[in-house]
Amino acid sequence: MNNKLMRRPSGRDANQSRKVEVIKHYIKNADASCLINVGETSVICTASLDKRIPMWLKGAGKGWLTAEYGMLPASTNTRNDRESSKGKQSGRTQEIQRLIGRSLRAALDLKKLKELQIKIDCDVINADGGTRTASITGGWIALSLLIKSLLKNKILKENPIVDQISATSCGIYKGIEIIDLDYSEDSDAETDANFVISKSKNLIEVQATAEKGNFNKEQLNKMIDLASNESRNLFKIQDSIITNEK
Repeated sequence: MNNKLMRRPSGRDANQSRKVEVIKHYIKNADASCLINVGETSVICTASLDKRIPMWLKGAGKGWLTAEYGMLPASTNTRNDRESSKGKQSGRTQEIQRLIGRSLRAALDLKKLKELQIKIDCDVINADGGTRTASITGGWIALSLLIKSLLKNKILKENPIVDQISATSCGIYKGIEIIDLDYSEDSDAETDANFVISKSKNLIEVQATAEKGNFNKEQLNKMIDLASNESRNLFKIQDSIITNEK
């Protein structure tokens, strides 16, 4: 079957991603922020400056970036209790925010941050698949907006951003490799994968799991190609937001 002709529950082709929209400066009180919509998935990403660095970095002559991730109670079809009410974060939440942090640190020269810390917060307000990848793509935009502000206000002398980062999901659905899974596809896919890609280094991180059966090297390579092609589109969207920032 020709992947381009394969129709999905959403009506998209196998190689067709959802529409991406970004609204910058979405949160008034944040140092930098954006709302990223990937189809029906919506995530608020903020970047905040903290002049305190982790104790284990004291005297190391470099800064740090960390990330937090959460889903609002009504972001899914059935209400989720706030994790704060349970007294601890789920393993899924911890795994995702570590992924976001690792991915965005790959964009930075931490020595150029001096002894400053950046905190990225990603809050999912509507979940329809791909929340972690949307968080990474939007998180890079919020990070870049913050860095522009720090350079403008002479808090930083050098731009610590050395790379551009985006992320997207892929999967195998009814035997066909597809890009950018929504919830209905994700919940029924044979394989679920997430790709974090940098503009200069290509793959930063790959997460791929066979939910039903297994997948082979050829299928993995097809998913990598789909994700790589989509990353070019995401980079253009990011560029359009950052370039127009005064």
